[in-house]
Amino acid sequence: MEIRPGATAEVAYTVTPDRTAHAMGNTDVNVFATPFLVGLLEDAAGSVIHPHLPPGASTVGTLVEVKHLAATPVGMKVRAKATLLETDGRRYLFAVEAWDEKEKIAEGRHERVVIPNLEKFLERALKKKAAG
Repeated sequence: MEIRPGATAEVAYTVTPDRTAHAMGNTDVNVFATPFLVGLLEDAAGSVIHPHLPPGASTVGTLVEVKHLAATPVGMKVRAKATLLETDGRRYLFAVEAWDEKEKIAEGRHERVVIPNLEKFLERALKKKAAG
């Protein structure tokens, strides 16, 4: 898998009521919630890597450093961009940014690690529950 620093991807969607701080339990704060913003940034980073993965492989997030700079109301479109900064072939570090229709709403870094065999990874995780 050959992805070089500088590779980018963007994702976008419209903020809906189920993606607000209110929906996360912060009553009456009807703006784009930070956890959903982080998910949007992760989706952008994943969009750089996932087209290049072999069958059965996936990635997981291992680091998120994000400044949520501005609030975005329901109904407004949000867009995130991830730019690959560095990789060692398994670990991928991205610069991430997001904007709404008016301004930049986030910036930071996000790291993803390749899981060569997703099925084995999930089996190992489920063993924690069984051993519980």
